[in-house]
Amino acid sequence: MSEESKKSLAPHFIIGAIILAVALAVLLWPSEPERIIVTPVPIVIEPTVEPVIDAQPTTLIPETLIEQPEPDIIAEPQPLDISDGTVKTKLLALSDYNEFARLLINEALLERFVIMTIALAEENIADNNRVLIQPEQSFRTYKQANKEWIDPASYKRYAPYVDVLESLETASLLQLYQEYKPAIENIFSEIGNPFDSFDQKLEEAIDILLDTPEVPSPVEVFTDSVMYKFADKRLESLSAPQKQLLRTGPENMRRIKAKLREIKETL
Repeated sequence: MSEESKKSLAPHFIIGAIILAVALAVLLWPSEPERIIVTPVPIVIEPTVEPVIDAQPTTLIPETLIEQPEPDIIAEPQPLDISDGTVKTKLLALSDYNEFARLLINEALLERFVIMTIALAEENIADNNRVLIQPEQSFRTYKQANKEWIDPASYKRYAPYVDVLESLETASLLQLYQEYKPAIENIFSEIGNPFDSFDQKLEEAIDILLDTPEVPSPVEVFTDSVMYKFADKRLESLSAPQKQLLRTGPENMRRIKAKLREIKETL
């Protein structure tokens, strides 16, 4: 990795996880099963009728052949298609934002989502399992009064990611999750802690992000020749996901948090 890449602050990792975490936040909440009310049907007893014997001989009429209808054939359920192409197509259908197709990674989307959610809940960043591509624009700073500050222009490169997040529609997400929930739980059972649940991990991840403090611009940073760090020790001591979210800028972070709160209130 180049020195410039190491220095770059890349909140698109966290935004990618947020997009899918938000997508499933509503979906993992257990719903109350519907009650089935059974109404008793009264039993009617018909009176017994004595048969009438006809003294006249009867003529036997050959029985007419009645064509029986073909029995209904019940189609067997088709296996769940968890291919990347199908998953991506269904995700893209949840948003009318055209840039979503360009930003979304094309492989192992379900696995990446599970891994990123676990990492977020454990206050880490899964750099190698991002679900969105990196921003094309580079991270920028400027110097003033012998100090280095984050250039507000750097925040603009995350706006498309946040636009995607806001464009996702809750009801459609619920339907999609119900379809892929068995696959997601199966992936989690293979890589997650057997004593945890995916529901719990997702809730922890969202709470960690909502606890990120809001900081006005400009934000002072410094470089130790490896990467940029926050000059404010309080900010630098935050968890990795919180620092990534903070680096999206005040306005983007406000929009992301608003979406997260909206989901929690819905739950």
